[in-house]
Amino acid sequence: MYEVGFLVCIAIGILYIVLMPIIGFFVACCRCCGNCGGKMYQKQTSSIHCIRRTLYFSVFAITIIIFAGNICMFRSNQALKVSVNQSPLELSNAIDDMHTFLKAVPQQVENVVNESYRIVQEVTRNLNDIGRQLGMKVQQRFRGTVDPALQLVRCLHQESLNTSDRLDKLNFSLVQLQSSIDRIQANITAVRDQINQTLSEPGCTGCQNLTKDVQKLTVETTISFPSLHDFQSALDEVIKADLQSKISEVEEFFRTIPQRVTNETNDLVQNSIKQLNGIKAQISQVSNELHLSALNDVSKNLDQVQSDINKYLPEVESAEHFRWRVGMALCFVVLLVVVCNILGLVLGPLGLSPKEDPTRRSCTSDCGGIFLMMGAGFSFLFSWLFMIVVLLLFLLGGNMYTLICRPWNNGLLLQFLDTPGLLPQLELGPALGLKTNINISDIYRDCEKNQPLWTTLHLHELVDLGDILNVSKYTARIREEFEKTNVTLSSVNLLSPEIKNQLVNVSAKATNFNSTAVIQQMNAMSSINLNTTADKIEILSQQQPTAIKAELQNEALKLRQIQADIEVTVFPQVKNLNSSIKSLQSTTEKINGTVGEVLSKVAAAQDFLNTNTTQIVKTESRRFLDCQVDYFTAYADWATIMVTQQVGRCKPVARAVDSVEVVLCVNMVESLNAFWFSLGWCLMFFIPSIIFSIKLAKYYRRMKYSDCFDNHIVMNHIPRAQIKIT
Repeated sequence: MYEVGFLVCIAIGILYIVLMPIIGFFVACCRCCGNCGGKMYQKQTSSIHCIRRTLYFSVFAITIIIFAGNICMFRSNQALKVSVNQSPLELSNAIDDMHTFLKAVPQQVENVVNESYRIVQEVTRNLNDIGRQLGMKVQQRFRGTVDPALQLVRCLHQESLNTSDRLDKLNFSLVQLQSSIDRIQANITAVRDQINQTLSEPGCTGCQNLTKDVQKLTVETTISFPSLHDFQSALDEVIKADLQSKISEVEEFFRTIPQRVTNETNDLVQNSIKQLNGIKAQISQVSNELHLSALNDVSKNLDQVQSDINKYLPEVESAEHFRWRVGMALCFVVLLVVVCNILGLVLGPLGLSPKEDPTRRSCTSDCGGIFLMMGAGFSFLFSWLFMIVVLLLFLLGGNMYTLICRPWNNGLLLQFLDTPGLLPQLELGPALGLKTNINISDIYRDCEKNQPLWTTLHLHELVDLGDILNVSKYTARIREEFEKTNVTLSSVNLLSPEIKNQLVNVSAKATNFNSTAVIQQMNAMSSINLNTTADKIEILSQQQPTAIKAELQNEALKLRQIQADIEVTVFPQVKNLNSSIKSLQSTTEKINGTVGEVLSKVAAAQDFLNTNTTQIVKTESRRFLDCQVDYFTAYADWATIMVTQQVGRCKPVARAVDSVEVVLCVNMVESLNAFWFSLGWCLMFFIPSIIFSIKLAKYYRRMKYSDCFDNHIVMNHIPRAQIKIT
């Protein structure tokens, strides 16, 4: 229905263009003939001042309205100039944004593909390092059971060495004590023989009573410790077995597991790497399937548009400069009418004396009237010409706003472009090889929401992304290779049966270790006291002759010396020997418990190795493989999200389209429409301005003929009313 409004406006404009010069011509002729206010005579009436003021304020109000429209003309004309001058830069920025977007899309796809290369490299690196990674996992599984057993064997070995050292010290103490006892026994025997000889002399009185005590002068000469020898023999056998070497052998077995895994998986790694190369080649097809080369054609078209903008820019700038000058001329002509009216409104009242005869009005007042007539004359002279400009600009700007800008803003323009067959080159569905057609309006709406190209262009109809990223056939082949590869680890004996028997023997000897007899011997030795016998001999010597007395006292002294030697030499050795025996006894008890725990732990660990080695290797191999496959599973999920949700978010396309709309409609068309509307506004108010200015001018111009008006009124006396009160 907008055509009706346009036709009405066009009809009004044509009438204005046709009638305005005709009316102006007739008004001029009429005034030349002395009519239409052309006669320089003004009749004086009582309401003349009221009429003048009414006309004055009417012209003043209309002039203000015209001046407001004139200001809008200046501003819109300048705004249009700025818009046209800045539009190349804004369009260039929009094109640059599009270039950036078009370059970013292949780069984003390339980043997704390159990430697959990184994943392949990471998996390849892991496969080449399978010996260390898989071997360490197997080691960890073994060590959880084997390490405690080895630690016990290591402790047992150390305890065996410590016990051997204690046994050596104990043997040395026994030998030393036996030597001291033998020496003491020899001394006691010699003294005893001397005492017996003295007691047997004829002159010895009562000596037979001491014979029994003298015969008791003896020391246990042999220290017997039979279980010690058996225990030491068994312990020496264990030490000769060298438990540390067995520990080192087992540790060497664990240390070489990674290298064994590497050696036995060499073919597996090479075959798996071939499958990884297949994965890399398959994923690289994403770039080809998405037809990213079409973006290069779009970039070339944008380059051509940029080139055309730069080519025609000087001509556009020259034409715009000329248009701006014409617009300024129109603005100044309208401003001239406004200035004439303002001068008339200012000078007229300044020079006017209301009581003065019209034929004697001042030059200032007369000039004010002339300026008002000049404003009316300029209005008649230029208004119809300016209306032609308004009509042309109205047809241009109005149709652009109605047919382009408003439909563009509410989306109807894009829907119109979606009309089938209207613009075949915009039918993107067949051009991209899609099953469904894509509307320009749908693309714009998706880009406004910053949707990815996968959604916007319905690329799921063109590319089977799930099939490209489905690398299960390659991972399945790698799994087959892993299943066919048997990583065998030779078994290792933690302890041989011979060593186990030796440990059992040591445990048995430690259990049979009996130090009671030796301790009793030590206690008996500690109770030796030769001083008692020496005291008896001295008492007996007091009853004997001098010679026998001297001999007995000398022999008692020797016994006391031997007792002192025993206390100084033998007793400390006995005490030290007792301490060593007690320490050894606690050690044997500890060894006995350790051997039992060692045999139990070693048996459990050996059974674990014999039973679970193959299963552990297979389990850890599967875990290693699952870890590598998970890389590709995670990548496929990530790549799907990136391509379908992140790659090519087309908000820049919507911004570029919006930039063109802003440049064309918001800046240029709105400024153009504001200009013609402001000019038309002024022209419409020229009509009342002409009428009131011509009428008001007669109240300020100097008349040639005068007219007298008698304002004398006869006042009759009216008697005052009186009220009579009765």
